[in-house]
Amino acid sequence: MDEGNGPAGNAADIAEMSFEQALTALEGIVQQLEQGDVPLDDSITLYERGEQLRAACQKRLDAAQARIEKIVTGADGKPSGTTPLDGAN
Repeated sequence: MDEGNGPAGNAADIAEMSFEQALTALEGIVQQLEQGDVPLDDSITLYERGEQLRAACQKRLDAAQARIEKIVTGADGKPSGTTPLDGAN
């Protein structure tokens, strides 16, 4: 099975997707699996792809939440920027 060129794709192409694209792709996989007419091997491949998409979406949501939480407030109490997430644990 060639996961790089098939409908399942690979992790590298997921990294290039926007959050919205990854979420749409995940929703499409869920719909296919819910229909119940996908052969077993294809279902497993779709499930694996769905898990990769879910993890990518969760990672982006976590990063967005961390960025929001790191908004720096100025002396006047208003947001003045954000701190970089690089190196943050």
